[in-house]
Amino acid sequence: MAKSKFLRFFNLHSGEDKKENVLENVVNNISFRGANLWILACAIVIASVGLNVNSTAVIIGAMLISPLMSPIVGAGFALGVYDFPLLKKSLKNLLIATFVSLLVSFLYFTLSPFKDAQSELLARTSPNIYDVLIAFFGGLVGVIAITRVEKGNPIPGVAIATALMPPLCTAGYGLAIGNFSYFAGALYLYTINCFFICLSTFIIVKYLNYPKVNFVDSNREKKITRVITLIILVLIVPSVYFAYTLLQQKQFAQKVSNFIQNSFTDKGYTVVFERTNYNTNPKKLELAFLIKKFSKEEVEGLKEQLKDYGITNTELIIRQDNNDLKADILNEINKKEQNLSDKDLRIKQLNAELNKYQINTPNLQQNIQVLFPQITSYSIGIQNKIISQDSVNNTISLIYQTDKKLSPEESLKLENWMKIQFPEREVTIIENN
Repeated sequence: MAKSKFLRFFNLHSGEDKKENVLENVVNNISFRGANLWILACAIVIASVGLNVNSTAVIIGAMLISPLMSPIVGAGFALGVYDFPLLKKSLKNLLIATFVSLLVSFLYFTLSPFKDAQSELLARTSPNIYDVLIAFFGGLVGVIAITRVEKGNPIPGVAIATALMPPLCTAGYGLAIGNFSYFAGALYLYTINCFFICLSTFIIVKYLNYPKVNFVDSNREKKITRVITLIILVLIVPSVYFAYTLLQQKQFAQKVSNFIQNSFTDKGYTVVFERTNYNTNPKKLELAFLIKKFSKEEVEGLKEQLKDYGITNTELIIRQDNNDLKADILNEINKKEQNLSDKDLRIKQLNAELNKYQINTPNLQQNIQVLFPQITSYSIGIQNKIISQDSVNNTISLIYQTDKKLSPEESLKLENWMKIQFPEREVTIIENN
């Protein structure tokens, strides 16, 4: 008795809509004609804009509008009830929707002046096992909601979670810029989502005992089951590989972070530039420091330390500017072999020299953060530009990094603003992304 009550908590037949009503709704929403096609095209444009400007909110809005799930669910229902005319119709409309989506997104990104790969775009180019799980369980939720009398509010959440629109738009972006690795990765993610939503629909339809439309002998039913199993394996194996690669990359990033923290940050060395490249052979770790200079012996010692942190097959590159006058002066100040009187005299001379190269602009950091919030880090200094044997020009150099590339208008605004800050000197702006 207690077991019976417990099982009722998981009974999907409770609150189930009439099967004929569910099937009728599924069939009616499959076709991409008229309004559905216009809605799809508009949703693709919205999603493409969102990916182009890196706006998550806009992308979510496009996913809520999109009617792409209908033919996928229709294919799952068709397989579950062995309605092959319905399966053919569903796949035909899914192909139409896919082609229209690729065409619209391709045209948008071809015409768009901004073609930089934003993080939202890059996130759709390397699918992994987690995308399989999201598509499968998202599809389960969606189909369960479709078969209820009270549909409730899971459908919008399913549209957002399974994310059919962004991969298609990313595939169109890959075509527009001629990057076929982006195109292939995004199309693979889209295929994963489509198939596993279809598979979850098939499972729920079988579980709820929807009646078979056509008589199917046991041999044909087994054949269909084997084909579905084969497709599952074909799609899952590459996604598992991608998930493993992602895990290895995250572990590498964590090891690098520990190495930098223990070897440099904890010792008071300010890291002003850090770049890792996981996809080269060997992998690369590039670092630059504010004032610290490393000898060849120290650099070799640091390379040996990489092994202690489990960082293998990695080339350590430490960028050092030998013309960095400020660092040279500070090193000279710290020389211990000089006697005290010589030191005092030399320090005064060096401090006087150093003052020539100091930049005294009040609230410069706060102003940059307010006016240019995209800039995540920057360094500013003075370089000696030799014009002739007797003429040296002191140039102000600003080197910056951003989480979102500055537009041409913003870059010009930054240059003009720097010229206002230093009206009597030449200004050089360098983006270091």
